[in-house]
Amino acid sequence: MRNELMEMLQSRTDEMIEIRRYLHENPELSFKEEKTAQYIIDFYKEKDVEVQSNVGNGYGIIVTIKGGKPGKNIGLRADFDALPIVEETDETFKSKNEGVMHACGHDGHTAYLLVLADCLIQLKAEIPGTIKIIHQHAEEVPPGGAKSIVESGVIDDLDNIFGIHLLPMDSAGVVGYHAGYSFNGRAYLKLKIQGRGGHGSSPHLANDAIVAGAHFVTAAQTIISRRLSPFDIGVITIGSFDGKGTFNIIKDSVELEGDIRYMTVETKEKIEKEVKRLVKGLEEEFGVTCDLTYTNDYPPLYNDPDLTGKVAEFLKNAKDKDIKEVMEFPAMPPSEDFAYYAEKIPSCFFYIACTPKGVEKPYFNHNPKFDIDEDALLVAAKAVGYVVCGYYELD
Repeated sequence: MRNELMEMLQSRTDEMIEIRRYLHENPELSFKEEKTAQYIIDFYKEKDVEVQSNVGNGYGIIVTIKGGKPGKNIGLRADFDALPIVEETDETFKSKNEGVMHACGHDGHTAYLLVLADCLIQLKAEIPGTIKIIHQHAEEVPPGGAKSIVESGVIDDLDNIFGIHLLPMDSAGVVGYHAGYSFNGRAYLKLKIQGRGGHGSSPHLANDAIVAGAHFVTAAQTIISRRLSPFDIGVITIGSFDGKGTFNIIKDSVELEGDIRYMTVETKEKIEKEVKRLVKGLEEEFGVTCDLTYTNDYPPLYNDPDLTGKVAEFLKNAKDKDIKEVMEFPAMPPSEDFAYYAEKIPSCFFYIACTPKGVEKPYFNHNPKFDIDEDALLVAAKAVGYVVCGYYELD
């Protein structure tokens, strides 16, 4: 089956590229992917599978491929939402939706998985188990789609889940993996500080919210430098400080927003505890009142070490001309809501290199000039195909 699957994928390379380009031209934002979801559903029409739509808190789709023999159940996941970015590439298939762009490779994720799923459907009699294809909506915007799909219960019967991400970290043909904590978790904070306004000539009659806010911005950095172990990873970024007013008027209130990143659950809990403690101290020290919103968006993504080791072994043993190198990648600073699957079910999320040919310094994901080498689509399909065959011990 393995050779037959690879030949099928090879023969449908142009189809993967065609699908990717169609999706790239017609991107839709998180939770608004109605037409993209319908395109995916239409792809499976007349195919011998069960299709569940509107799964979770949006347009999630679960396609169940029941194998011809009993065995373990696995999930294969790809996301399909785009970003609020004005595309700046020169591609002939650039976005037709102004201000919306597939700048993170989700068009490629969906394209490879559609074709791979169709090939697996045709070969399902040989599969000892069930494969659920998880076409996930809204990866980019918290609370995301993954958490709600997990909570829906439709994947409770899965033993393991696999996913990939296109990353321009090397040329097409390179596949990366990383065991353990592999993507940062993230949290969001919004802090409104209420003081008392007044005139700049009489600060003693006012209570300056800007001074309190400025202290918070500086003090928050000491959480990272003085509350975390040097071996832990954490970042606090205050990206918005809304304190605009008149130059000689003491502001009565300011509002701050921040982004928090961490690599372990323990670090997440430590930072949250310290931020809340700092806010309480701010009220006492400056005599202000504070309204804090602190939301844990995505948890750190933890790749099961044993499963990741098997994935690396399957890929290294592939001996395929299109998979040129399998290597360990570093942990990644962004966050990914695939982490919700991995929290519940042992999973492996690995990486498909996609740096465009002839480019030394590629634009990374989420850049308006982001692009991929479309050869990476076949690499992705084959890599996940080899994982499926290795997992089920299919020759």
